[in-house]
Amino acid sequence: MNRLAKETSPYLLQHAHNPVDWFPWGKEALDKAKEENKPILVSIGYSACHWCHVMERESFESEELAAIMNEHFVSIKVDREERPDVDAIYMDAVQAMGIQGGWPLNVFLMPDGKPFYGGTYFPPINWKKLLYAVSEGFQNHLPDLQKSAEGFTENMSFLESVKYGLQSDEVGFNIDDLEAMYQKLSGTFDPRWGGFERAPKFPMPSVWLFLLRYIQAGGDKKEEALAHLRLTLSKIAKGGIYDQLGGGFARYSVDGEWFCPHFEKMLYDNGQLLSLYSEAYSLTELPLYQQVIFETIDWLEREMLSPEGGFYSAQDADSEGVEGKYYVWTHAEIHQVLGEKADKFCRAYQVSMEGNWEHGVNILWKNHTFLNSDFSEEIALLMAHRNQRIKPGLDDKMLCSWNGLALKGLVDAYKVFGEEKFLDLALKNASFIEKYLLNDNQLWHSYKNGEAKITGFLEDYAAVIDGFTSLYQVCFEEKWLHLAEKLSLYVYLNFWDEQDELFFFTDKNAEALIVRKKEIFDNVIPSSNSMMAKNFYTLGLILDREDFIDLSKLMVGKMKDMLTKNVDYLTNWACLASQLVTPTVEIAIVGEEYLTFRAKIDQKYFPNKVLSATKDKSELPLLEHRTAFDGQTNIYVCFNKACRRPVQTVEEAWEQIL
Repeated sequence: MNRLAKETSPYLLQHAHNPVDWFPWGKEALDKAKEENKPILVSIGYSACHWCHVMERESFESEELAAIMNEHFVSIKVDREERPDVDAIYMDAVQAMGIQGGWPLNVFLMPDGKPFYGGTYFPPINWKKLLYAVSEGFQNHLPDLQKSAEGFTENMSFLESVKYGLQSDEVGFNIDDLEAMYQKLSGTFDPRWGGFERAPKFPMPSVWLFLLRYIQAGGDKKEEALAHLRLTLSKIAKGGIYDQLGGGFARYSVDGEWFCPHFEKMLYDNGQLLSLYSEAYSLTELPLYQQVIFETIDWLEREMLSPEGGFYSAQDADSEGVEGKYYVWTHAEIHQVLGEKADKFCRAYQVSMEGNWEHGVNILWKNHTFLNSDFSEEIALLMAHRNQRIKPGLDDKMLCSWNGLALKGLVDAYKVFGEEKFLDLALKNASFIEKYLLNDNQLWHSYKNGEAKITGFLEDYAAVIDGFTSLYQVCFEEKWLHLAEKLSLYVYLNFWDEQDELFFFTDKNAEALIVRKKEIFDNVIPSSNSMMAKNFYTLGLILDREDFIDLSKLMVGKMKDMLTKNVDYLTNWACLASQLVTPTVEIAIVGEEYLTFRAKIDQKYFPNKVLSATKDKSELPLLEHRTAFDGQTNIYVCFNKACRRPVQTVEEAWEQIL
């Protein structure tokens, strides 16, 4: 066993028996490279990554290839989910080399950590040739490699404001800006299968959340946007990317039809998709959306929930070394399990005798809209049979940021459906974060086996602050709001770059790497800067903190020019911009029925609002000096700190809002 045997990351532990003399990322490995003047190989992946497993089997388990690596390199294994800071630096470097990024990511560094060459997956013969070529280059062409490494590092050191021409814009946003953003997005919509005309297809929740807000803002193309939103979310819910038996979404579809998933299930996708489908249901009331929310939360509780109340990170794509084996079916298997019920089920889920996928097997998906509850008995039988199979690997580390996204998803589902189980899970999860990942004002990034470790990144703070703020707005336990404020102040003091007017990804108290990066582009997970900008706006309204609101507007203002030109990669920023087109309504509820009134208010789709409430009295700005008259619960509706007369029914409140 190598040094990785002492780690807690399931991905690193997968490599603990390799003949490669792996090091975890840290001082020991970096010092060794300097002392022995050897190039460093950093190999980055994650536990649910199919091609990471393939390269391990083909190359890292090979005695011959391991001997070459051990002789010529200091080899470091990195779990990208544990160390997104390391991953971001070397992914940027590889892309600057003109190579498409992905995982596994294999990057060669000078002994001082600066990158000079890299790539992704390499077949064994190519890997062997590359190892010898890099070693020879290091021995005989060191000045050239050093020059390349300096250039790539310098390229990563530019301020984002300089690199992308970001300038402070105090003009604000209007409906015409939203129209421009929508037009840019809609130009590549797939009119048949939803999403965008490309393959593979990722769900990209923030894109469709922006469409929902564009619709709510009254955009010129709101009917077209609504039609495409419904098409996209319905196709995903009916597709193979969604586990039609057990609930939960896979990471992406390898085709353009949402049919064949890359079978890994990630917590971050499912947390965000809970928020998206809940919000979409609030607008459309489509039963299909309710179904996937309830089934996905059942999956989270059944398969991803730890005893401490945290959620595990991922389920692998592979079982028994075969991608998707746990999830697929032969025609004969289904007939064996279901008997006379099989034919109808096979027609509904497009199962054929020859198989609808490779090697004669079938992926379950739907060609028309119906509910899985129509086949509840058949699904129960198939699930019982599937549970006897060897399960995919579970990545059982718990990441702070991903738990924050799951917390937000559970809160959004509770807000729309009022299921007490959803709130119970959310409160348990929030308590897990508070107990195990919060150290005074600081967050830890990762937790496993009773140990919290790695100084929190901006993504941890951004997701948890959003989760706590959202949780407050359904249960009104003020401690969650105060924790969100405390963490936000810590972020400003320890992540803010005064020169660039954006937040660094890493804490100033964390380990120093070759560059200190910022994350501004929204991807499958929104950028941590866009999430923080939204957090400061929401908290600023609830807490009456103009400094928070001003900071939020400064950040999104810097992005305005890019937003109208490149919204494809900035849709979470666009969601915040949509809130600034019209004043955000501030709703305060005081009285015995404050929770009932909150539930009624949230039944109507209206995302551009913040809520505060109390049974009797509170010192929060929106609630201070406000009381319930004559024993009746009062609702106060405010815009820009100007409040209307208090009313005693939700219907009257909506008359004041709309």
